[in-house]
Amino acid sequence: MALLEVKGLSKSFGGLAVLSDIDLRVAEKEIVGLIGPNGSGKSTLFNTIMGSLKPDGGSVLFRGREIAGLKPHQVCKQGIGRTFQLTRPFNRMTCLENVMVGRSFGSGPVCSLKETRSEAREVLSSVGLLEKQNTVASALNLIERKRLELAKALATHPKLLLLDEIMAGLNPMEVRMAVRLILRINDSGVSVIIVEHVMKVLLGISMRVVVLDAGRKIAEGAPRDVVSNRDVIEAYLGTDIHA
Repeated sequence: MALLEVKGLSKSFGGLAVLSDIDLRVAEKEIVGLIGPNGSGKSTLFNTIMGSLKPDGGSVLFRGREIAGLKPHQVCKQGIGRTFQLTRPFNRMTCLENVMVGRSFGSGPVCSLKETRSEAREVLSSVGLLEKQNTVASALNLIERKRLELAKALATHPKLLLLDEIMAGLNPMEVRMAVRLILRINDSGVSVIIVEHVMKVLLGISMRVVVLDAGRKIAEGAPRDVVSNRDVIEAYLGTDIHA
């Protein structure tokens, strides 16, 4: 049984089909890359999986249970966490407090405030932000905000993590650090779906790649096979990345 199984998922806005009959499977401990041009439906797919949007048709099974139609906090409780392309910290709260919020509303019971604080510090340490635990989120730079966004998601104890352009705006050294962190997260047993426009990075860490175009899945497979697919080249890449 797949960890996540999306079947025939559809979503329209005002008669415009944004997702059309999307099928997607994610296995335990898998990293799946999700690519496509702007407006292809990637963020809508994330929002529908997470419950921010209600699908018009299809189903979303997580660990064999239907979650389509649940509210975001209910989906989070099931074990799915996500980051946003535009970071969304609680700006007036410290980094530690931000992560404590994530832990408080994530999957698994929270026994005490002391335990929540301790776990939040562990998560901050894992993303390299422990020394900033008492810094308010509004004072962080871009890479630190990206790390905090990831820390909030990790604090929910996800089994599946949806990463939405977490490397956007990072310099090459910061990208390499982000890649190492994602691989460590995956090694700990967390499956990942990653949307990313830094193609060589995404292709380098993904075990499988799914391509959307105009709300439809046009390709799926091993990274090398996908980037050589003529439909993918025409819709998104513009040229064979290995040429």
